[in-house]
Amino acid sequence: MEKYLYHDVNFRGRVERVTYATTNPAGEPRTKYANVYLPYGYDAADRQKKYNVLYLMHGGGGNPDAWLDCCKVKNMLDYCFAEGVAAPMIVVFPSFYKEQISRTGEPVAEVERTKVLEFLPEVTAELLPAVESRYNTYLTDTSDQGLRAARAHRGFGGFSMGSCTTWYNFLQNLAYFRTFLPLSGDCWAVCTKGGELQPARTAELLYQAAAAAKDAGLDFCIYAATGTADAAFPAMTPQIQQMRQYPDVFAFDEDPARGNLHYQVAEGEVHAYEAVCNYLYHYLPYLFQ
Repeated sequence: MEKYLYHDVNFRGRVERVTYATTNPAGEPRTKYANVYLPYGYDAADRQKKYNVLYLMHGGGGNPDAWLDCCKVKNMLDYCFAEGVAAPMIVVFPSFYKEQISRTGEPVAEVERTKVLEFLPEVTAELLPAVESRYNTYLTDTSDQGLRAARAHRGFGGFSMGSCTTWYNFLQNLAYFRTFLPLSGDCWAVCTKGGELQPARTAELLYQAAAAAKDAGLDFCIYAATGTADAAFPAMTPQIQQMRQYPDVFAFDEDPARGNLHYQVAEGEVHAYEAVCNYLYHYLPYLFQ
């Protein structure tokens, strides 16, 4: 898999912060923010030009700044859009935490899983309307029908627990997203590390969601990736292998331009933002085609 190297780019996008109201698990009001990358040339006054929107979630212990702090993702986006490698899009960096975290040490798996589950209703109720009503997107109104109507122009991806969040969004919010990028993380809907411990049951659950979407006339694309030295590799690989047992809904293809299920494995790559930034770089030209 080709690695992205830093490029000196003249046409740079900008990053803004969007705040929105939500509640914590106790029902208390909270204000959260998401970082929003706007490609070079974005003009708020040009309402005729619409942009696809990609949401990218951080890993365990992260925040909306994590992707921007930990890898060359902004420079990569600037380069790809300036050079025509991919069509310009809006990229949003939210957080699945309801409260600012103040812990030390490694994330606790079950605690992180709970935080992701608490975040899921926020996605469609608060995050999407706050972001997409502010910018020139394909959203025509913030009603549930309006959100669903724009799903083809919306994607969700993430790293590690952000990848777990991506699989949960596939299961619960497939009517609102068409494109999914789970990067270095398996699906924990059946159990923690479900892709490794319960790959068949996990794949069956994903199949049921995909089959229901197909019956409703909804298509989708999954662009998954990890590295051979990544801690997520032993969990993602058996899950993807089991998903391939359902070719009536998961059309696996190594070519990202074909099929709807893709899985790239990078030799020697570890569990790190720099690695998943490369995976995003690899898939970026194929999103929203």
